Amino acid sequence: MRILIVNPPHPAIGSRIPREQLPPLGLLCVGGALLDAGHDVTLLDAELGPLSNDEIVQQVVTHSPQVLLIGHSGSTSAHPIVVDLTLRFRQELPSLTIVYGGVFPTYHFHDILTQESQIDVIVRGEGEATVPKLMAAIEEANDLANVEGIAFRRNNQIIETLPASMIQDLDAYRIGWELVDLKNYSYYGGKQAVVIQFSRGCPHLCNYCGQRGFWARWRHRNPKKFAKEIAWLHRTHGVELFNLADENPTVNKAIWRELCEAIIAENLQISIIGSTRADDIVRDADILHLYRQAGVERFLLGMENTDEVTLKAIRKGSKTSTDREAIRLLRQHGILSLATWVTDFEEVTDYDFIRSLKQLLWYDPDQLMSLYVTPHRWTGYYRIASERRIIQPDQRKWDYKHQVLETRYMPPWRIFLWVKFIEIVLQARPKALWRSFLQPDRAARHGMNWFTRMGRRVIVHEFWNFLFHDSRIINGPTLREFWGVPQDHQEIPLRMSYQPMKHTMPIEQASSKVRS
Repeated sequence: MRILIVNPPHPAIGSRIPREQLPPLGLLCVGGALLDAGHDVTLLDAELGPLSNDEIVQQVVTHSPQVLLIGHSGSTSAHPIVVDLTLRFRQELPSLTIVYGGVFPTYHFHDILTQESQIDVIVRGEGEATVPKLMAAIEEANDLANVEGIAFRRNNQIIETLPASMIQDLDAYRIGWELVDLKNYSYYGGKQAVVIQFSRGCPHLCNYCGQRGFWARWRHRNPKKFAKEIAWLHRTHGVELFNLADENPTVNKAIWRELCEAIIAENLQISIIGSTRADDIVRDADILHLYRQAGVERFLLGMENTDEVTLKAIRKGSKTSTDREAIRLLRQHGILSLATWVTDFEEVTDYDFIRSLKQLLWYDPDQLMSLYVTPHRWTGYYRIASERRIIQPDQRKWDYKHQVLETRYMPPWRIFLWVKFIEIVLQARPKALWRSFLQPDRAARHGMNWFTRMGRRVIVHEFWNFLFHDSRIINGPTLREFWGVPQDHQEIPLRMSYQPMKHTMPIEQASSKVRS
């Protein structure tokens, strides 16, 4: 079949401000499976440019596919863009089959199929195994109800099929790198870059996380095969930077160590950035030198908050003392720390911001990313926050960089000023400036300098938008009235089987795995 995959442009700060783009890994994963199934597959990455809606529609009409797949990694805030585009696709190509996938449609499939008649099928959960089966059913005009992991309409009824099985072997499906020109993608200051994924899922129980349940449970690729793919991308295509899309790649110390050693054995001059947990860094104090030798230059540490009570309420499972120790250990091994801080899990006051500033200065992270809580209907936190009122009804702003929930004691402008003030203090203090421009470690200096330049552009953009574009409402609906009833009972959309993963390791490493 002639299939077109569309990655729509996204207005989020992370997509537009850096003026650098990363390839759409999720769509490439599905594309690789479709290529191997024998289909004629093309990927239109409208993030490059970005393309205007008119240009996207023109290219879709010119291609005239039988089936169009659409999705975006930032799927909650990208949904309005998907709706606008698919309405135009349907108008221009009435017989086109439109398939929509991603985290947001996985959980909001009933609302979408009820409200958006132009969308034919929604893929729920992982797509590599499901989409080829769906394409076969469409091509052969078979009953879609027999395809697991989808939802669709039939006779004005919404049909939700059985959950698809979780993919046990992540190496069974390849990434369709040939669908894009890798020279078009760069990040982290002009380095040719890709997004790549060693593992899926996370065993921790943070109740605000919109990703943990989607992937069902933690799984990993074969470390040696993964290292070989990194080496091939570097030597064949010139890729310098590898951005790990994993929620938590370091879950298992023995397996992560095996990956680091496999990459080191390839003797590559590459940079790796990603995210992990502070307690994993502290646990791995004795192998952090392997992190750096493998090319790890920066890890985002999802600290989320500086208050122990809040951390307990959101089931983060970490301590502030551990967070600080992780930052110290990373710095000791020449690895930058990017700390995330979510400002408004609970009602906040001026005192809370003063305390947060003091705590963040005590942490002493190299970089700081401040975020606003963005509740997802399929998480436990949504139930906790369901009676808080909405101040931002524009779904395109539900991207973690805009305040969407009302706070009882402080107006939005005051919270915004506090957040920007804390960011400026952290990134403009003498320590941060020295690390950005004068420290001897070249890789760390490059990473700090790039982040500082991006920060200057982002803060101007945020002030401009807060004052002139980000309209907010007063006395808006509650979260429950806006999105609907909680659905945390549906957080895991895949059917899980607990077959042991095949992986050979020395006895002493296996015992370490059990202890971890």
